[in-house]
Amino acid sequence: MSTKEIWCLVFAFVIAFILSLATTPLAKRVAYLIGAVDVPRDGRRMHKRPIPRCGGLAIIFGFMASVLCFGPPTRGLAAVMIGAGIIAIMGVVDDCKNLDAKFKFLIQIVAALIVVIGGDYRIEVMTNPNLFSDSPYIVFPWWMSGLLSVLWIVFITNAVNFIDGLDGLAAGVSAIMSVSLVFIATRAGEYSVAVVGIALMGACFGFFPFNFNPANIFMGDTGSTFLGFILATLSIQGVFKSYAIISFAVPLLILGLPLFDAMFAMLRRILKGQSPMTADRGHLHHRLIDMGFSQKQTVFILYAISGILGITAVLLAEKGTVMALVLLIMVLVFIVIETTVGKTRRMGKKSIDEEKKDGEN
Repeated sequence: MSTKEIWCLVFAFVIAFILSLATTPLAKRVAYLIGAVDVPRDGRRMHKRPIPRCGGLAIIFGFMASVLCFGPPTRGLAAVMIGAGIIAIMGVVDDCKNLDAKFKFLIQIVAALIVVIGGDYRIEVMTNPNLFSDSPYIVFPWWMSGLLSVLWIVFITNAVNFIDGLDGLAAGVSAIMSVSLVFIATRAGEYSVAVVGIALMGACFGFFPFNFNPANIFMGDTGSTFLGFILATLSIQGVFKSYAIISFAVPLLILGLPLFDAMFAMLRRILKGQSPMTADRGHLHHRLIDMGFSQKQTVFILYAISGILGITAVLLAEKGTVMALVLLIMVLVFIVIETTVGKTRRMGKKSIDEEKKDGEN
């Protein structure tokens, strides 16, 4: 990548960051004006007071302005921007009116089709799971490639929306995932992918000071579905389209946290006889809260997991499978042990506090 392109990436980050930071207070005012306010009415909500939830407008503005200034004028980028615009409009309306899940799903499919057909961004190759086969890759026919790509974009769009349940969680995790995508794209000389990723990163960091616990504003579906859509389209562009080392495993790892949380959430709901889109309190962040962790502790644990998956993806791309797997296993074992110990300590502390209360009474 040339020096000029590197400087363009730096400016793209700065512009996205400044605009997102500067327009978040304005997005807060707009949210109150249009009635996009999150009022806690059920046990899933972590906040106790009404909070405006259209902060995603600031993320979108910072991102769009940066990409329009520094992004290459290609048909693919135009398709992504049009699809993202549709998702953004849907998100704003949903934050005000609570749209039907089936209707939102249909709009997401339309936006995904614009990217797949108009931009020709699609999943074309996957590592062959058959160890006894002579062919290391499976190459999909065009119709299956298109179908898988649309499903992938829609799924990741909703997956990021699912993890938007705690202050600063979706913004922080999206920024961490963007870092990994940008690093790999930069190393591969993919400027068109890197500039979109770094603009998204800057917009997330600009919004973050207003959204971290205790949050003054939520990004709402306006922000979370937009972030998911951009991350999904980034993961099937350029170098991620058919990665030479282990196809599709790299973006799979980078997006691992929202991906697996959404998969287990949908499976859990289906087994209960519910719609996969039904909201519940079974997500990973809810479970960590129920284990006794505070909101900030839970968010930092999930940041750590997302960061580990991102580093593993980078190692997989740079160093190969063995080193990436060793790191992933070692760190995940450490997290499991630390989480278990932390839970035991909290339960012990809770028991001691209860005994002290009983003694005082």
